Amino acid sequence: MTLNEQLAKQLKDLFLSGQWIGTDLNLKAQLQDVDISMANAKYESLNTIAILAFHLNYYLEGMIKVFKGGSLDIRDQYSYDMTPITSQVEWDTMRDNIFRNAEYFVYLVEQMPTSQLQDAFTDEKYGTYLRNILGMLEHSYYHLGQIVLIKKLLKNK
Repeated sequence: MTLNEQLAKQLKDLFLSGQWIGTDLNLKAQLQDVDISMANAKYESLNTIAILAFHLNYYLEGMIKVFKGGSLDIRDQYSYDMTPITSQVEWDTMRDNIFRNAEYFVYLVEQMPTSQLQDAFTDEKYGTYLRNILGMLEHSYYHLGQIVLIKKLLKNK
């Protein structure tokens, strides 16, 4: 298995189907039972699950654009600028988009030439493709952990 195929498997495990330490600790499993009410529920000063899901998808969309040859247009300052979600249909659509983008990103990483991992990610100041894929994994695990904790806090409220 090539390095990019290993990275793609880890991305797939994280976003879609992985089981980590015998749990359903992947984004899809964690969001599956979240309805619009829980998605928008505020717990003290923490972000909502909907905002965290939006944030993760924002970065997925930005990475996909670069992998398809486009420019890097995402900016941290806009990564939480979510239009309020007011219906279950909107929440379901948002989740479907995240999962579709995750599947496509996994595919792009899996299919890329392994040599591309050492190429500059649009500009040398952003590091390599490998650095950005690893960053996406680390960043997403961090927010997945937040989602898990927020769900627990909301259920015990």
